[in-house]
Amino acid sequence: MKQVLELIAKSLVDHPEAVSVNEVAGDQSIILELKVAEDDMGKVIGKQGRIAKAIRTVVKAAASRENKRVVVEII
Repeated sequence: MKQVLELIAKSLVDHPEAVSVNEVAGDQSIILELKVAEDDMGKVIGKQGRIAKAIRTVVKAAASRENKRVVVEII
């Protein structure tokens, strides 16, 4: 799931080298912290958060195969 999030984020931004994903694993849930460059924040969030919501949906779908709960935080 970390790789999926990283791939999506790098394809959206102007500075893909600044994209980093930190994974914090728990018993039944995983927190993925996405960090991007300040200039690219709007591209990752989108208008009214639509792109961020779509990213979360895709990552949750990937996580459902492993019976895990995923939370994506954009920092």
